[in-house]
Amino acid sequence: MRRLRRCKIIATIGPASASQAILAALFQAGADLFRINMSHAAHDQMREQVRMIRAVEEEFGRPIGILLDLQGPKLRIGAFKDRAIKLAKGATFTLDSDPTLGDQNRVCLPHPEILRALEPGHTLLVDDGKVRLHVVAADATRAEAIVDVAGEISNRKGVSLPDTEIPVSPMTEKDRADLEAGLEAGVDWVAVSFVQRPEDVVEVKKLTRGRALVMSKIEKPQAISRLDEIVEVSDGLMVARGDLGVEMPLEKVPGLQKRINRTARRLGKPVVVATQMLESMITAPVPTRAEVSDVATAVFEGADAVMLSAESAAGQYPVEAVATMNKIAEEVERDAYYRGIINAQRATPEATGADAIANAARNVAETLDLKAIVAWTSSGSTALRIARERPEAPILALTPNRETAGRLAVVWGVHSVVTQDALDVDDMADRAVKFAALEGFAQKGDRIIIVAGVPFGSPGATNMVRIAFVDADAG
Repeated sequence: MRRLRRCKIIATIGPASASQAILAALFQAGADLFRINMSHAAHDQMREQVRMIRAVEEEFGRPIGILLDLQGPKLRIGAFKDRAIKLAKGATFTLDSDPTLGDQNRVCLPHPEILRALEPGHTLLVDDGKVRLHVVAADATRAEAIVDVAGEISNRKGVSLPDTEIPVSPMTEKDRADLEAGLEAGVDWVAVSFVQRPEDVVEVKKLTRGRALVMSKIEKPQAISRLDEIVEVSDGLMVARGDLGVEMPLEKVPGLQKRINRTARRLGKPVVVATQMLESMITAPVPTRAEVSDVATAVFEGADAVMLSAESAAGQYPVEAVATMNKIAEEVERDAYYRGIINAQRATPEATGADAIANAARNVAETLDLKAIVAWTSSGSTALRIARERPEAPILALTPNRETAGRLAVVWGVHSVVTQDALDVDDMADRAVKFAALEGFAQKGDRIIIVAGVPFGSPGATNMVRIAFVDADAG
């Protein structure tokens, strides 16, 4: 099941893909990870989905990653006497702490933390930005606003606040319960919604205690303003373009996607591009040309993974959507311009021995036309450092930990194999050669480069490089 592309594919599970047979078909079509959206999954559903994914993993003998996507806080207005109202441009409308039913002039905003944080000039977006207002006066109990974009608003529609940093945790009680259930079930990654500052990520990492890696969803302007700090404390990033496009002008999102992608790569963190990538395939068997170009742009940029949401969760063509994304990625990576674009984005290695070795391994592999870079890795850090270099040679990660293999399923160019740790340097080289041949990366007479840390099994101790020949007995 070796993939013929470096960029990974994430497929969201939902009603259209909630059977083991469909999950197996999605994996065969190209899915490397499966996303479980806790906005729509109860704990029993989630556990059953994890069980099915692990069964598929067992069936094909390949590690598959599982991403648990937490819902995060849902900020909503209250209800109206007549269910809905229409607001005209220029009208004055008040949001307040009064729990009584709303009318044409006001409605309850049952979030005191928002009322305390709002200031004159701040923007309020209701129902994914369909109605836009700006605050002209505010105190701890009410905010008076003017309607800038007219429209209808109805009971309990969502509120977005692009100008306001809200002093609220990204973790609700539901999220904490969902997280614990997911960790007990054995998920590999946790995606965190509503991230505004690095402290939000640190809070979640304290709860996970290393049992899963934490992916920050970049979907708020506040996160963009502190992007480097958030990337620094995160294990990975998701460009959540849907919410980002609600809270910021749509025309800014493509540039932000590139900025987030390059920041993550510079700091050696995997980055996922998400939302509406093949949206038309929810109801059509083929995508639009614009969607193909959108996916291709993310692959050209060197994103670690591209993600399908409703296309695989609720669409009529889930397997076809994954297969289409797979074909696009393969074709882009064969394109004559691809390698030049990837190389142009290469960042200077960090001033550490491990990063210097990863950079050197890429240089040696390209200079000598080696067939693979084989990384012995306990925690996954060696493979991550090599992937940051975006080498031409494929990356084969050998790890004694199934958890590490699952976590590396989202990382650009990494093909993981679970095997016992190397016993000594000779065993390290012998089995690296063996697996390179078995997994289809090299054949007799080829050479590979091996990167490892000595003593073996010490996380983060990348300190050794060796070139080895593949002989007739390999495999």
